[in-house]
Amino acid sequence: MTSVLQATGITKRFPGVIANSRVDFTLEQGEIHALLGENGAGKSTLMNILYGLYQPDEGQVAINGQPVTIASPHDAIARGIGMVHQHFMLVSPLTVTENIMLGQESVAPLTKALGELAVLDRRSAAARIRELSQRYGLAVDPAAIVGDLPVGAQQRVEIIKALYRQADILILDEPTAVLTPQEADELFVIMRGMVEQGRSIVFITHKLREVFAVADRISVMRDGRMVGTIRPAEATRELLAEMMVGRKVILQVDKAAAQPGAAVLEVEDLHVMDDRQHMTVAGVSLTVRAGEILGVAGVQGNGQTELTEALTGLRRVAAGRVILKGADTTHVPPRQLVEAGASHVPEDRHKHGLVLAFPVRDNLVLCSYYQPPLAQGVRLNYAAIAARAADLVRQFDVRTPGIGTSAGSLSGGNQQKVIVARELSRISEAGANGHAPLLIANQPTRGLDVGSIEFIHRRIVEARDQGAAVLLISAELDEIMSLSDRIAVMYKGHILDTVDARTATREQVGLLMAGVTTEAAHG
Repeated sequence: MTSVLQATGITKRFPGVIANSRVDFTLEQGEIHALLGENGAGKSTLMNILYGLYQPDEGQVAINGQPVTIASPHDAIARGIGMVHQHFMLVSPLTVTENIMLGQESVAPLTKALGELAVLDRRSAAARIRELSQRYGLAVDPAAIVGDLPVGAQQRVEIIKALYRQADILILDEPTAVLTPQEADELFVIMRGMVEQGRSIVFITHKLREVFAVADRISVMRDGRMVGTIRPAEATRELLAEMMVGRKVILQVDKAAAQPGAAVLEVEDLHVMDDRQHMTVAGVSLTVRAGEILGVAGVQGNGQTELTEALTGLRRVAAGRVILKGADTTHVPPRQLVEAGASHVPEDRHKHGLVLAFPVRDNLVLCSYYQPPLAQGVRLNYAAIAARAADLVRQFDVRTPGIGTSAGSLSGGNQQKVIVARELSRISEAGANGHAPLLIANQPTRGLDVGSIEFIHRRIVEARDQGAAVLLISAELDEIMSLSDRIAVMYKGHILDTVDARTATREQVGLLMAGVTTEAAHG
């Protein structure tokens, strides 16, 4: 096969970090080449170099065998490289046509009494968009307002935008992060159609299942280096996980059947508004019992954030009730919820989980620093705090130079480990004292490598087995399916259905995530 894009010996340094170290990568004509690796592995840095957002410190890039310098995204586009970013680069109030034309505006003459004027040629652009949409099965209305489109359709707009600019090489950065399983499968069909018509695709992901579904070749990066390239027929999920992490990883969550006890958290007809005063939680009711994990599935942006913040005292409840262990906690502030036995792994670790300027030691005791044995009255027991912190760093394998290091200087994955260590240790202590604690975990493994995910999943199951009631909110359907005992699916602020995780299928949950009820799916 012919190489259309080749990176040789790419090295990129940032202050104190080597993001890429002598990386080689080749994309062949008409293939889907998956680039696999956890956050921080260096794959996004490599792709940003190929798209002109960064310049390599060492190494060479070639297109169709010819060495090139890609000084900017404009250079990349001119050379036939398009990139669809994980966070869409669209202007919500504009139409699909206007978004796709941005930066590539074509004009048509308009003759008036005062002379000839030039206006945007939306008609020709819309016609070309329709042609691309039909050719590749992208199903996008050129006249639609982008802000009114679901995320799957917005992603199709991004792909058409790259094709409109005549990209022969497409870089798709975590394209399934905000898609339902059905939308992801539709995207894979579209990708296959594009390569059949001569395009070549780099597919960046960290989801092992997806690379087997669509990739022709798989390259794995770890710690800024290229570990190896393999074909799907030669690989297994276990082998790829070991390549990503550097050791054997148990991918399947091992857990016994749940033994649910009394209700710990009861939510009754809850209504919550977002920052724009839109009702994003509209009548949610659910119950979480001691000794079970209730997973909340849903595409990001369907009210999960506001629900979590309301349950943890971080957002005002507009209507409805929250009951924790029989007590009404609807309008209770966070500290009282903590003292009542609630632990919270927040979605935004910087905003709600850590004080970045504080050392790791202090962040590990944020919820209990004022209680014995960490304090006597108003005096802190620094020796006890240090001992607690050192023990948690060891238990949860937090990679830090020391407990006095600022939390803000840690990697994102290690910051997450600090939060998880603090919250899950409180669960263990409460369980040992005979209490039925509550753990609310929102995206608990975001930013962690496969090995750390394995560890955190095991600890969440242990918390359940110690009698904790666990409310798990995750955008990762695999995480929801493997950890949960029951699954509640959230769509546009409502719980559409709650299903038994032992009998539920990915397809069933995926349809609910897209707003299709069980009755409609079988009707």
